Amino acid sequence: MREIVHIQAGQCGNQIGTKFWEVISDEHGIDAAGNYVGDSALQLERINVYYNEASSHKYVPRAILVDLEPGTMDSVRSGAFGQLFRPDNFIFGTVSTCQAVIFFPAS
Repeated sequence: MREIVHIQAGQCGNQIGTKFWEVISDEHGIDAAGNYVGDSALQLERINVYYNEASSHKYVPRAILVDLEPGTMDSVRSGAFGQLFRPDNFIFGTVSTCQAVIFFPAS
């Protein structure tokens, strides 16, 4: 069995990625807190492809969420499935691309 690490980058990538995790969680019977609430053994058959099972028997997405602005990460965390992700898997900067302009002096 393969294990997949899902990488979401940028505002669009994180919005689409979050929706992906909502759909995958529903298919595998995982609720927004990471608990298995399904009713079929088939739902657990390949769950380790996308999820790690934590010691508390919660399923955590194998995902890395990246963005330059923390606002996108805040909206993911405050969303319906925000508590599903490990806090360590959020990577964000504090400077937007609009502010990262370099000026070269004329010679």
